[in-house]
Amino acid sequence: MSFTITEAMVEQYRSNVRMLGEQQRALLRPICEIVSVVGKTFYGERLKGSEAVTRTSRHGDNPFTPVTHSRRKGTIVDKHWGDYIDEQDTSKVIIDFKGKYVLLGTQALNRCEDDMVIDALGGAAYAGESGGTTVNNYDAGECRIIQGDGTLATAGSDAAGTTETALTIAKLGLCGELLDEAQLPEGLQRYFVTNAYNKWQLLQTTEVKSADYNTVKSLAHGDVDTFMGFKFIWTERLKTHATDTGCCRSYAAVAGAIALGVGEENNADMWQDTGKQKSWYCYTKSSKGATRQEGPAVIEILLKKSA
Repeated sequence: MSFTITEAMVEQYRSNVRMLGEQQRALLRPICEIVSVVGKTFYGERLKGSEAVTRTSRHGDNPFTPVTHSRRKGTIVDKHWGDYIDEQDTSKVIIDFKGKYVLLGTQALNRCEDDMVIDALGGAAYAGESGGTTVNNYDAGECRIIQGDGTLATAGSDAAGTTETALTIAKLGLCGELLDEAQLPEGLQRYFVTNAYNKWQLLQTTEVKSADYNTVKSLAHGDVDTFMGFKFIWTERLKTHATDTGCCRSYAAVAGAIALGVGEENNADMWQDTGKQKSWYCYTKSSKGATRQEGPAVIEILLKKSA
């Protein structure tokens, strides 16, 4: 048997690795506008229009109604994951774990991507020509904040209360109202991001149970998908609020509110490491970053995080 047969085995396996890796996705990517990046930083470029003026004379000067250019800076972060499978262990088990290691490594990168998007939804953004101006999500003109008791925090102020209540129809309605008031482009999908506890609290409300209010066919199976114009994303990776520690920081957002810069999509590989007694080494990597590029397109809402 030729000694080069191992090369064929490696190439065949790498094809399988690519197929497995591409079948996985990050939960929060639908909220993002994807930006291809070459370099270590990227910018979400923004334009704000101006108002038309009344024409007051014939053959007069041309109107000058300048639009406003602005930008938000994002930084690419390199992430990677790796683990070994001892060569001699492979002959002692029935299951071939190599593919499963690849899947686990890919899922780890997807969780990193979700964390980046969550940080961009609720963290600071960086404005200005070179990204030198810090913009907190609660700053005036940026995001609106709904406190744990369901009341709206004063514009320009962070949440300050310590009362925790779960997701309700009224809270969803307030999020929708605030997004309407932001006068965002029509037709953009709206998303609501919270945890499983609030999913089941929402399912207990009479309105969601009622066929008059609910058009989600999968509700009977315990799975809310879309309601009141929001498509729901359930995740347990949301952060606890620093002041109201009984609440998780949940979000209502419009598609494209976050710019996700991608320098390199998830990439998986596997090889035998001769320096580790020919153990198989599974390695995955990615280069991504995220920034909030439109503050009024994001509402932060504090929701009770558990029973």
